Amino acid sequence: MLSEFWTVKEPHFIAINVYDRYAKGGDPFGHDWVPAECDVSIRPGWFWHASELPKSAQTILDKYYKSVGRNCLLLLNVPPNSSGLISNEDIQVLQEFTELRASIFSQNLAKNALISASSTRQGINDSQFDSRNVLEEGMYSYWASEENQSDWMLYLEFQDPVTFNVLHVQEPIQMGQRVVEFHLDSLNEKGQWKEVTNGTTVGHKRLLRFPTVVSNQLRFVIVKSRADPLISYLAIHMDLVSTLNVSHTSNSSSYFNRSQVLQQITRNHSQIVSMSS
Repeated sequence: MLSEFWTVKEPHFIAINVYDRYAKGGDPFGHDWVPAECDVSIRPGWFWHASELPKSAQTILDKYYKSVGRNCLLLLNVPPNSSGLISNEDIQVLQEFTELRASIFSQNLAKNALISASSTRQGINDSQFDSRNVLEEGMYSYWASEENQSDWMLYLEFQDPVTFNVLHVQEPIQMGQRVVEFHLDSLNEKGQWKEVTNGTTVGHKRLLRFPTVVSNQLRFVIVKSRADPLISYLAIHMDLVSTLNVSHTSNSSSYFNRSQVLQQITRNHSQIVSMSS
């Protein structure tokens, strides 16, 4: 599986069944903005069949992580049935997916963190490039380091330990795609930084999942960048959906019962809160 996802490419290197890896991974030295498109159907195939069931909301969520969460576009095919309408079971999956996604990403658990940076362009008194900009989602406000630096870091400190298992990073892509490599660290009880997760490119959006972490101090480190890096959004989330141990048999429905899933989310959240308190 590719680890780099550059939106920039050189179109003359792209042809059907030629340079497949190049077409998928992009080119950090490319000149044209060519976002990747990930086409997938909510059904087993591209068309509706009465004998088939849609994919589960959890499966669609996984596709979301692996497409939108890797700087790509998710094109979800939802075929009409024999009456020319979208089937009720497909609508239910879409509604459940919307609720599951909102349960994870609607809240940035880092929003109230005390944040600082290794440097800030034009100094810490210039709100245009302030590190606090990354805690609010939006393309047109961002953190920028001083120019020509070799260290690019953001530090987050929490009053109380925070529990999370997803990192969410975005670049202001109207300024280009810059980040080449990064990692997130947590400060342990011995005062040592321990890596939580790492990645390569960011682009419009990068989502990384990992085992649950409880910490009150984090460090986001950009290791390599094509130019002075810019970060428009930095968030952490708790995904209680992807860890659900739900099994399906060939005779069972392939989609979740919405109330059952949300009840499970509430129970899991209560357990985590009690464990970290």
